[in-house]
Amino acid sequence: MMRRLACGALLGLIAQAGAEQGASASSTTASRLRSGAELAPIFAREVRPRLNLPEGERVVYADLLEAALATAGRMLTSAQYILVVDRSPRVQAALLYWRDVEGARHFIGASPVSTGRRGGYEHFLTPLGVFEHTIAHLDFRAEGTRNEFGVRGYGVKGMRVFDFGWIIGERTWGDGLSPMRLQLHATDPDLLESRLGSAASKGCIRVSASLNQFLDKYGLLDADYEAAMERGVQFWVLRQDRVATAWSGRYLIVVESERAQRPAWAARVSGDEGGARSVVSTAC
Repeated sequence: MMRRLACGALLGLIAQAGAEQGASASSTTASRLRSGAELAPIFAREVRPRLNLPEGERVVYADLLEAALATAGRMLTSAQYILVVDRSPRVQAALLYWRDVEGARHFIGASPVSTGRRGGYEHFLTPLGVFEHTIAHLDFRAEGTRNEFGVRGYGVKGMRVFDFGWIIGERTWGDGLSPMRLQLHATDPDLLESRLGSAASKGCIRVSASLNQFLDKYGLLDADYEAAMERGVQFWVLRQDRVATAWSGRYLIVVESERAQRPAWAARVSGDEGGARSVVSTAC
């Protein structure tokens, strides 16, 4: 018995060492990027689940990105990462782009999400538009606690909650608009992460733990934090092992592609209209 335990412990240590070595290699690679587009293979290694968009679809979303920036009057003068979220019930996806200084859009990767679901009390449609991630609304980290339904709404302890502040959102119960807090965060890995790809939140944007960690570790939406740190400001919420690239961005763009059918590349979640809804509705 002791020998079996020792072998099991040794295998566990080997697996852990391998994972740490892989993460270390990715971190070293990220710190040496010559172009923001070179983050794509790191995304492919570290983010699960991923969506494989055809080239034509990548261009469609890049154009939606540009249209949203133009509508919002945002003129970008520096290269940076931008996160696009399609709230269409038939898509439910986050797409990461690097926009270079000349305005070319480079697709980095995509992963399923959950945005606001219609029909629930105190639920909102995730607002459309361009949202800036700033230190005016400081991020925080999940405590990993469960609510009365046993759901870890922000995911396991330590997951970062990206806070975009108070936004006027469209209520899905009754009619009208009300203030809502727009956040992007991980979700319960046991109960809700498997349902990413369906509109299931109360208005926030749920992402996988691996996408949450990817955005966090590489500082992809942390341009305002980076600027403040250059002025000597310190933030407890930032990871000690973060490896920020030279192109931190600040923009989350939420679009609606108004699909009549679910595209072949989008995630498919069983029971979208079924009994899982009672669990789905118990967390942000």
